[in-house]
Amino acid sequence: MAQRRGGAVPAAADPRAHLRADCARCAGLCCVAPAFAASADFAIDKPAGRACPHLQPDSRCGIHAELRERGFPGCTVFDCFGAGQQTVQVTFGGRDWRESPELADRVFAAFGVQRQLHELLWYLTEALALPAAAPLHRELTAARERTVRLTAAGADELAAVDPAALRAEAGALLAEVSERARATVRRRPPAGARRGPGLGRPRPEARRGPVPGPTLSSRRVGRTGSFPGEEDGALQQRGADLVGADLRRADLRGVSLRGAYLIGADLRDADLRAADLLGADLRAADLRGADLSGALFLTRPQVAAARGDAATRLPAGLEHPVHWERR
Repeated sequence: MAQRRGGAVPAAADPRAHLRADCARCAGLCCVAPAFAASADFAIDKPAGRACPHLQPDSRCGIHAELRERGFPGCTVFDCFGAGQQTVQVTFGGRDWRESPELADRVFAAFGVQRQLHELLWYLTEALALPAAAPLHRELTAARERTVRLTAAGADELAAVDPAALRAEAGALLAEVSERARATVRRRPPAGARRGPGLGRPRPEARRGPVPGPTLSSRRVGRTGSFPGEEDGALQQRGADLVGADLRRADLRGVSLRGAYLIGADLRDADLRAADLLGADLRAADLRGADLSGALFLTRPQVAAARGDAATRLPAGLEHPVHWERR
């Protein structure tokens, strides 16, 4: 996972440019702190706090150029949103956990909190840039400033942070932003739109609370709850079971797909402009030719977990993964 590089979007053009991993200023934390299990995403088991055998002494990944071929596609979709360098350079003042092993547990714990804070900053920063969110700028700015202050905190203060509570509070605000933004483009999918089995059925394990994109462990994450004024029916697919759904050429503009299971869904040539994709599981979803320009709360890990091509349109600030089809 080390050696990830950001895209070519200029910092001036992307207010979230600083929320990108800078592995040269980290210490391979994503290759040590999290646990992962042998699966389709990872070729081996690795307990939390133990370095991956492919992590080199210089904190670089020894198989970075061939992670997918070697059975580690899960590594290629993980993103710390800049939490790695923040933990090493700010929280611990540049100290490396390997040179100061007595700090290792505290470093790994702080990294876990920082990653959640940085992902929350990704969403809040995007929300502030949406014209429809102008009436909520005061609340959004306050939430973002508080989160920024926490990322600059020391290890002891970070240990006392309750990320779940912060995310729940911000989640309600982001839900209102989503409602306002989607209202400007909302329209119901045409009657003839193809749908896969289970469209609109939330999975029984769905739970409330704002959620991140696919995580390192590739476990299914929690799903968001409803919020006042949210619509029902075809426009509300929050937490829906759309695994393997045939949604080719579907008009999904302004649809809430928060937390939806879109694993392996066929979204070729679908229109997802202004669709809310916060927490949607896009692993192996086929986005070839799909239009996601203006999609809400989409992250790099979600994009990297999906399948796309040169015709796939993404929101500003997101780039096509190197493994996507180029033709």
